[in-house]
Amino acid sequence: MSWLEDRTVAVITGAAVGDALGGATEGWTPQQIEERHGGRVRGIVGPWYPNWQDARPIAPYHKGDGHITDDTLMTRALVEVYAKRREHLDAYAMAEDLVPLMIGEPRWIPELESTALLLQRVFLAEKWLVARLHYGHVDPREAGVGNVVNCGAAMYAAPVGLVNAGDPRGAYAEAIDLTGAHQSSYGREAAGVFAAMVAASVAPGATLDDVVAAALDVAHDGTAAALRAVVEAVEGWPAAPRTDDEERELARLVRETVAPYDSVGPEYRQMSMDARRPSRTKSIEELPVALGLLLAHRGDYRGAVLAAVNYGRDADSIAVMAGAVAAGLGGSGVVPAQWLDEIEAASKMDVRETGRLMASAAADILRADRERALGRLAAIDAVAPDAAGAAVAGGLG
Repeated sequence: MSWLEDRTVAVITGAAVGDALGGATEGWTPQQIEERHGGRVRGIVGPWYPNWQDARPIAPYHKGDGHITDDTLMTRALVEVYAKRREHLDAYAMAEDLVPLMIGEPRWIPELESTALLLQRVFLAEKWLVARLHYGHVDPREAGVGNVVNCGAAMYAAPVGLVNAGDPRGAYAEAIDLTGAHQSSYGREAAGVFAAMVAASVAPGATLDDVVAAALDVAHDGTAAALRAVVEAVEGWPAAPRTDDEERELARLVRETVAPYDSVGPEYRQMSMDARRPSRTKSIEELPVALGLLLAHRGDYRGAVLAAVNYGRDADSIAVMAGAVAAGLGGSGVVPAQWLDEIEAASKMDVRETGRLMASAAADILRADRERALGRLAAIDAVAPDAAGAAVAGGLG
């Protein structure tokens, strides 16, 4: 298996495992999670309510038991668009290819335990794509304006980082372009930064410091401030192994650090008045929390993902982001095979195959990038033949 294929499979499977584990605890507090499960969650657990079909507020979704959620379903759909086009994507690709997948191709939806359209599972923030692009005929580059500002675009942006492997700025730019069809403000910004983090993580020899540097290099406004705050807050956090009390303290520290930037507020199911509205000073909660947990766990996959699962709130998306980056750094071997096997069986989805499909598309896209880069260098040499010498001299000076 090539480096690219290994890292791509790692990111896709790592994100999906985090999604499935976190889906069971999404929306709850750490205290509620421990009360429900008799302690901290350490793997795949069952649904919050045994009678999940009728339970509120999460019916009719079967969350838990290893079922992936809409995060992975949307990621799979984006992978299919990359595999079809074999080129970098923009907002128009969302309208021309992603939306038709959402409304025209039935597939197995684990949380519904039935075959249905992807549209019938996704949250209202993702239904926005269909309403604006298919029915509203809005300019795809502007369709995200007016949507709720949340992690909806960021949660499935990992493939953008993979087709820009080793180029965080390229990943950021592409994610900002294509997610303009879905989100605005700090929701769109988070998608760009997360894609950049994934791109940095899969470069040969990459470290967690490289991921942090990439995130801070591209981030703006409240997202940048939240990321810097959480990096500073967890600096010097004791290395694993840790006690459960230390893990609880870490979750409290990260939440307190991110809270000033999070518009949702202290009660996840009872949001504040300015929740999820455009802002220059706010950030989605999920991205800085994921980075903080990754840093505190030194990039360890299992530790960071379980920390996200036990953090609660939007646990599945936090675990998606932490899992994708940790797996990008460590490779496919760091994703626990037992968890992945159970999740694939429960979800009736070959997640590894999704990773291989993404790797095939990424290889073609990166090959074309290389040819364009060589052509660009030739054009620069022709237009400014002294540029190369000046660059070398400048570097020596």
